[in-house]
Amino acid sequence: MEISPWSLPFNLLFTSMLIVVVLAADPYSKALLSLKSQIIDGSNSLDDWKVPPGETPSGKVHACSWSGVKCNKNSTIVVGLNLCMKNLAGELLGNQLSVFTELVELNVSQNAFSGELPVEIFNLSKLTTLDISGNNFSGRFPNGITGLKKLVVLDALSNSFSGPLPVELTELESLKVLNLAGSYFDGEIPSSYGSFKSLEYLHLAGNSLTGKIPPELGKLKTVTHMEIGYNFYEGSIPWELSNMTELQYLDIAGANLSGSIPKQLCNLSKLESLFLFRNQLMGSIPWEFSQMVSLINLDLSDNLISGPIPESFGELKKLKLLSLMFNEMNGTVPDTIAELPSMETLFIWNNFFTGSLPENLGRHSRLRWLDVSNNSFVGSIPPGVCAGGKLFKLMLFSNNFTGNLSALSNCLSLVRLRVEDNSFSGEIPLNFSHLHGIRYIDLSGNRFTGGIPADISKALKLQYFSVSNNPELGGTIPWKTWSLPFLQNFSASFCNISGNLPPFRSCKSLVVVELQKNTISGSIPNSISNCQSLEIINLARNHLSDHIPKELASLPSLGVVDLSHNDFSGSIPAEFGKSSSLVLLNVSFNDISGTIPSHELLQSMGSSAYTGNPKLCGAPLQSCSTAIDGKKLRLILLISAGVVILIAATVSLLIHLRKGSKGQWKMNSFIGLPQFTANDVLRSFNATDSKEELPPFSGAFCKAVLPTGITVLVKKLEWEPKRVKIASEFITQLGNSRHMNLIRLLGFCYNNQLTYLLYDCLPNGNLAEKLRMQRDWGMKCRIIIGIAKGLCFLHHDCNPAIPHGDLKSSNVMFDDNFEPRLADFGFKHLIQLIKGTVPATSSRLGTGEFNDAIKDELYKDIYNFGELILEILTNGKVIKGGASIQSKPKDVVLRELYDENEAGSTNSLQEDEMKQVVDVALLCTKSRAVDRPSIEDALKLLSGLKANGK
Repeated sequence: MEISPWSLPFNLLFTSMLIVVVLAADPYSKALLSLKSQIIDGSNSLDDWKVPPGETPSGKVHACSWSGVKCNKNSTIVVGLNLCMKNLAGELLGNQLSVFTELVELNVSQNAFSGELPVEIFNLSKLTTLDISGNNFSGRFPNGITGLKKLVVLDALSNSFSGPLPVELTELESLKVLNLAGSYFDGEIPSSYGSFKSLEYLHLAGNSLTGKIPPELGKLKTVTHMEIGYNFYEGSIPWELSNMTELQYLDIAGANLSGSIPKQLCNLSKLESLFLFRNQLMGSIPWEFSQMVSLINLDLSDNLISGPIPESFGELKKLKLLSLMFNEMNGTVPDTIAELPSMETLFIWNNFFTGSLPENLGRHSRLRWLDVSNNSFVGSIPPGVCAGGKLFKLMLFSNNFTGNLSALSNCLSLVRLRVEDNSFSGEIPLNFSHLHGIRYIDLSGNRFTGGIPADISKALKLQYFSVSNNPELGGTIPWKTWSLPFLQNFSASFCNISGNLPPFRSCKSLVVVELQKNTISGSIPNSISNCQSLEIINLARNHLSDHIPKELASLPSLGVVDLSHNDFSGSIPAEFGKSSSLVLLNVSFNDISGTIPSHELLQSMGSSAYTGNPKLCGAPLQSCSTAIDGKKLRLILLISAGVVILIAATVSLLIHLRKGSKGQWKMNSFIGLPQFTANDVLRSFNATDSKEELPPFSGAFCKAVLPTGITVLVKKLEWEPKRVKIASEFITQLGNSRHMNLIRLLGFCYNNQLTYLLYDCLPNGNLAEKLRMQRDWGMKCRIIIGIAKGLCFLHHDCNPAIPHGDLKSSNVMFDDNFEPRLADFGFKHLIQLIKGTVPATSSRLGTGEFNDAIKDELYKDIYNFGELILEILTNGKVIKGGASIQSKPKDVVLRELYDENEAGSTNSLQEDEMKQVVDVALLCTKSRAVDRPSIEDALKLLSGLKANGK
């Protein structure tokens, strides 16, 4: 059959005309197709929004069969439009909405709509639910919402609205749910917000609201749920809120509130949850709170609350969560707390509590999480602490507890146990074969005996184990310890452990092994080659012997190796010199012989890494001598002396001519680092003392290749002769500050007017360059912990303490193994010393008084660390985000970070760790410097992350 050439265009024309006719009789579908054409449908979620060709008008609405569209029973009227989570974007213009006169529900939540909210929405007079949450609508909230007389639910959570809160809302007499949280609304909460007639749910948290909380909110007699925290109020909590008799949930956390907690809040007899944490509330907790008998959750943490826990809290029989951590409370924990039958979580860490924990704690409830760390508790662990069978986190560290751990012998639900820095004694009674979920154990800094339990290899999920600094522990390392499939950290230093090292048959996850200061003997098993993730191994001060296995030296990630003060013999494996990750090697005080391999890396370790080995020679130790007869030796010496005299005279003349009044060039190379000379440095520049050839005073880096072949980074500074001594002393302190997470300062070359600082040249750029490329959670943990360790070393292990002074992503460099190293540490203070603007001394953190300027800089470092965490977690999208994280509800922050880091419900460990990291960022970025933790405490809080190496 022959097809006419005119038939195809005719059919298309006919179809198009038919669709036009259909749409003319179906204004709903026409309006929705117009809407579809104006927005961006990134996932083709609206693909089914089309009119099938060939259909004729039937009186029904075609759109009724489309996704997200709800119609009446006859399919003749559209009554609901639900476009939630369809990955839509663009601006809603609103010109299609006039036909939807019967619309009852409009939901465009969890998309990416932007621009202003179209006022045409307010003409939909029958609308009862309007959900625009989770978008990016901006500008002022438009006027005209009073046209929605029947509106019951308005959800605008998480947008970008600004300006004052809309006052018109109070005229909506049917409104029950009002959610304006997570935008940028500013100004005060209108006092008229106390006049809502039917409101049950009010959420204004996470904005930029200021002023005082209006006492008129106390007139909201129908509200059951109110969240108004994470804003910037002033003043105290109005006692009038106690008149909200139906209130069940009250959250005013992170709101800059001061003053005392009103005792009148005890009148809220239906209140189930009260969250007032992260404010500046003072005074004691009202004993009258015991009258809130419906209370389930009480969180008053992170304030300035003092005094004891009220004895009357024993009346709160429904209480599950009691969080009083990070306050200034004292006294003992009342026995009545142990009688609470519903108690699941008790947080009272970082206070000044004393005495013993209640004898019956845990016996009458299903306790899940107990954290009493960083107090001054004494006595033993309550015998029934695990009686409820649910305890999975127990934190008792940094107290004065005594006795044994017998109370934990049948604590089978434990996941995390930290009892370090106490005075516990006796054997370790943990039944590892039944601890199926245990991941983290820290027993360090106690007085345990009886050795490490032999069944530790049965704890198949164990990631971190530390028993260091238990000098009477004794015993041996259980034979199958390294076979634990997830074990990353094993620390048992200074424990009087003897015997041999077990074979490393399966150690694929092992990152850190610390066994220094024991009496371990035998050799290092060649099977250590299986530990491909190993980064740190410290076996110093034992009785190990035999050769150092080349298998150890060949490990790809190894950064720190300390084998000093043992009985090793043989030569140093040349493979160490080929390592791209090695930072520190120490084989001093052994019986090693032969020549130190002539690799630049090994020579850079300095003589201190090799001393105490009489049979060892080669740079940086004495050269290995060869046999020379007497006559030849005298001839060589005479010739050498003549050459030396000639060179010295020449160099002296050159320096005199080149330097003139600037004085003699001097070189200071630091112990354990390459011994450069001033001439090495000067010859590496062209026209060295020409300012145009070198970095400007701003401190910018340039590269230079020294005659030894080593590439260094050079930073130039100018100074006056009178500042040389004080500044060079501080530079020397910087150069002697060596840590695997600090860039090495190799030395400095100087005269009376100039100095050149010489740093390691790291090949892999800085964090600022890589933030948007890095999305692996394990790597992010590793970077955060590495930064914290470097900063902790500067603050706590250097004496005097060294502030970094300019902690930011561009000052975090990466070495060959992508280990983070802090650059420019102490440079700000050095500049101030050169200019004479600060005193030269400070004191070690925690042991003395600080110069105020130094103290301020240490606090700033901690704040900048918190901001750097946010920058890492957001892949560089949030910079200087300290204030913003404090102003948002934590659940909003976490939800955003989960999305950014692709953490879902299937990865609960990652979510838990992310919460842990966010908590640290929140603490570090607190507005009051004295409320921030030390970096040492922050590092403790980060311990247990899967990338943690120590």
